[in-house]
Amino acid sequence: MQLRDALCARLPQPGAVLLDAAAVVRVDTAALQLLAAFVRDRRLAGGPVEWLAVSQELTDAARLLGMDAMLALN
Repeated sequence: MQLRDALCARLPQPGAVLLDAAAVVRVDTAALQLLAAFVRDRRLAGGPVEWLAVSQELTDAARLLGMDAMLALN
């Protein structure tokens, strides 16, 4: 809930939303789906999402599930 609430609060934010995922050591499918929905909704609203840093674990999980493009990690 905490991640969802934090992301929802930033949906209407003007300008770019900066995400720092450098400290991610484990990620599940539900979290990746939540992040993908956030990136999609921001794009639809015309607001960019920028990744400051992404851990190898997050990158590997997203790639394994074919979600790296959805998350704009590549």
